[in-house]
Amino acid sequence: MKLATLALALAIVSSAGAADAHGCIKGAVVGGVAGHLAHHHALAGAAVGCVVGHHMAHVQAKRAADARRHH
Repeated sequence: MKLATLALALAIVSSAGAADAHGCIKGAVVGGVAGHLAHHHALAGAAVGCVVGHHMAHVQAKRAADARRHH
C-alpha cells in the first residue's frame, strides 16, 4: 500500500508538462519519502516536495541566467 501511494504521487507529478516539471519530480520523491517516514503522509509530502523542488529549480535557473548576463 505504501509503495502504491508513492507510485500514485509520482504518476500525478509526472503528468505535469516538461516545462513545469523542473525540480518537481526530484522534490516529489524526496518529499514522498520524508512524508512516509513522518507518520505515513507520503502523498502530502510528495505534493509539497514538488512545489518546493519546482521553486528551487526556478531560483537556480534565474541565478544561472543572471550570472550569464553579468559575465
